[in-house]
Amino acid sequence: MRRRSGGALFTVFSLVAGLAVAFPSGAAAATFNVKDYGAKGNGTTVDSPAIDRAISAAAAARGGIVDFPPGTYLARTIHLKSDITLNLRAGAKIIASGSGMDAPEPNPYDAYQDFGHSHFRNALIWGENVENVAFTGTGTIDGADELETGENIPAGVADKMISLKLCKNVSFTDLTLRRGGHFALIANGCDGLKLNRVKVFSTDDRDGINFINSSRVELADSRIEASDDAVAFKSDYALGRTFVSENNVVRDSTILSTENNAVQFGSETCGGFRNTRFSNLTITGASKAGLGMVSMDGAVIEDVTFTDIKLTKTASPIFLHVGKRSRCPGNPPAGRIRNITYRNITGTDLIAPRDIPGDPEYASTISGRTDAPIENITFDNVKLTVPGGHPAAEADVVPPEASTTYPPRIFGKRPAYGFWLRHAAGIRFTGGEIGFDRSDGRPAFLTDDVRGISLDGVRVDRSGGGYDVVWRKSSGQSIVNSTTTEGRALRVRNR
Repeated sequence: MRRRSGGALFTVFSLVAGLAVAFPSGAAAATFNVKDYGAKGNGTTVDSPAIDRAISAAAAARGGIVDFPPGTYLARTIHLKSDITLNLRAGAKIIASGSGMDAPEPNPYDAYQDFGHSHFRNALIWGENVENVAFTGTGTIDGADELETGENIPAGVADKMISLKLCKNVSFTDLTLRRGGHFALIANGCDGLKLNRVKVFSTDDRDGINFINSSRVELADSRIEASDDAVAFKSDYALGRTFVSENNVVRDSTILSTENNAVQFGSETCGGFRNTRFSNLTITGASKAGLGMVSMDGAVIEDVTFTDIKLTKTASPIFLHVGKRSRCPGNPPAGRIRNITYRNITGTDLIAPRDIPGDPEYASTISGRTDAPIENITFDNVKLTVPGGHPAAEADVVPPEASTTYPPRIFGKRPAYGFWLRHAAGIRFTGGEIGFDRSDGRPAFLTDDVRGISLDGVRVDRSGGGYDVVWRKSSGQSIVNSTTTEGRALRVRNR
């Protein structure tokens, strides 16, 4: 059925950590067993009408629990309402029907993002303007290979598992989501999302979780696996306005993207992003960027911290890029990326987990624009061991300026094995180590049009070529207390 398409916790944590579904106080919440409303749970009867009846009853009770006993509940589109809990007990599974899903609603702004982002009702489960909703229990929601992943979606078929639009105070605890179609979970314009101990398995589908135009998000103690972007923060124009996404936390989780980005900002970037914290993450694979950040449509991305993160099987460990696609009304100017910190980041076996277009590995990259340099980036105790093995001739490569697209492969071979930086200012490396598995002829660091870069206490494997650090068309550079891993002085060239 599916068709593949191409391709330091901070103060706000005290806010999101305390989020809970705020049901009315008093007596224990009433329980509404879906089987009492006609659901069979036999895997063949379409149970969504019965589930909707139970949801309506629970909503009328202002805080009712919709209870799913063990069984397999075949469903067309399920419609959420406010002030409810959906509790999937162990052994309970909701599976998607291959037909009869809600049609995608019209969207006058659908020219600004792709089909999947523009519509919300063609989903297995959707809610608009809902609040105080909880998903609990150790059951499973499964797309069952019936959710589409492409752009040309047949009538009556869904392309997403759970869709939330303009929601408030929604939580997911202990659930497993499988085979999510284009999105296992897409949330646009939401405030106060909490996901704890959630598992997403969509490596044969597309995106895991997309937080779009959303704030006060917490994703914690979870395992997210996807083919496309696994955990992404985006801001599109599907709701007819721009938002600032702020005060978000991702922590204590394991994340995998087999074909794209594990953690990503963008590419949809109409509204800004600020005050986002990632900590204690294990990235087990990313065929594009492990920690990716692109501003393509005018957004300012600022005040983001990545702390205590381990990367393996990652093609491009760290990737930052400012482009100018301007896929938002008014042809906005290029955006900005600034005030970003990477602290205690380690990376080994840094190669793509799958065969994808382009090369299997690329050096970490900072690529701004002459009119929008990437500014004030700190790398504190970043330790990366890259595959290496590239010839010294590649140190002379000048990657193309690429402003309208964003995957790491757009720049081709990098002229450095550790970090290649272009059109940037205020870059600081403190401590840390950059090495390789096989000798590499390129320098560990190469800059091009960078103002103000410092290496303090950094160690690098000696390049097999002539230089360990190359400053090209750059100014304000400083190297102190930095050596090769053997304790030798760094060979530095100014061009």
